[in-house]
Amino acid sequence: MKKEQVAHCQFSVWYPIFKKHTIKSLILPLPQNVIDYLLDDGTLVVSGSDHNSQPIQSNNSDSDAEEDIQWSDDETTATATAPEFPEFTSTVEEAISALGGRVFPKLNWSAPRDANWIALNSSLQCCSLSDIFLLFKSSDFVTHDLTQPFLQCSDQDSPDPVISYELVLRKWSELIPGGEFRCFVKENKLIAISQRDYTQYYQHILKQEEQISQAIQDFFSQHVQYNFLDEDFVFDVYRDCQGRVWLIDLNPFGEVTDSLLFSWEELMSGGEIPHQQQEGPAFRYTTSEVTVQPSPCLSYRIPRDFVDLSTGEDAYKLIDFLKLKKSQQEESEEEENPPQ
Repeated sequence: MKKEQVAHCQFSVWYPIFKKHTIKSLILPLPQNVIDYLLDDGTLVVSGSDHNSQPIQSNNSDSDAEEDIQWSDDETTATATAPEFPEFTSTVEEAISALGGRVFPKLNWSAPRDANWIALNSSLQCCSLSDIFLLFKSSDFVTHDLTQPFLQCSDQDSPDPVISYELVLRKWSELIPGGEFRCFVKENKLIAISQRDYTQYYQHILKQEEQISQAIQDFFSQHVQYNFLDEDFVFDVYRDCQGRVWLIDLNPFGEVTDSLLFSWEELMSGGEIPHQQQEGPAFRYTTSEVTVQPSPCLSYRIPRDFVDLSTGEDAYKLIDFLKLKKSQQEESEEEENPPQ
């Protein structure tokens, strides 16, 4: 995966090419002061429409969130106030209104899917700039876009492409997760399709496997193949209840993109991917409720240390944890059996 391929997957690059086949969207330049605010690690103070500041704890801060956050000493009192971006706020409000009053926000590449838990409705639906700020400030995905978008590229010695960061607002659409699929393209050939929400079992996918696969193949050959800037890429689609396929997103063909029910080793091998169909791309989906898995985004809702312990990714944390448990056990035994 090259840096150029990542740059080509920016929303503002592919949207004009496939505008007729995707959801209506507006692209707004992101001012530098807004970028600085999004990267500022601390308490998020959101300015609401009533101009009252509402402090909310960001995902990386150690201070407590209260209704009125104040830091006091014997002589003075300072109150946290929301930053003001009047021109940008006005532009965003106009864009949201033009898109029907409800939008799905994202940056050049990523949406804050890992932060929907912090929203009051547990949804990425936004009606104001404050809704967007709350999600963006709480998202590791957004931080990755802003700080290290080319981290996993193979050509690290080459200069980074110049990036102009943008706020993408997409008209809100109620998409059923069971209708979303991720498609993998290598050398302009559709080689694999995966159920997007592989953590759940959807009976209709099992019943309509051939129709779904064929609809996606037809969409690819008629509208996507040879029209994108690269030969290798990943694209997400949505098949609605009427059978029409819509383009949702484009991503780089590499490990920075979730391979879902495939492995990157088999996708990159160049060999035939095992699948049941006689012809066409390999199509994988959750086949029963027995294989249902927890959402990978759940790991963003709890302290990272707990995740490392549960998965065994950090051996030193596990050793320290075992030592602590052993020490607690010894202390408990001493209390139960005091010296005579």
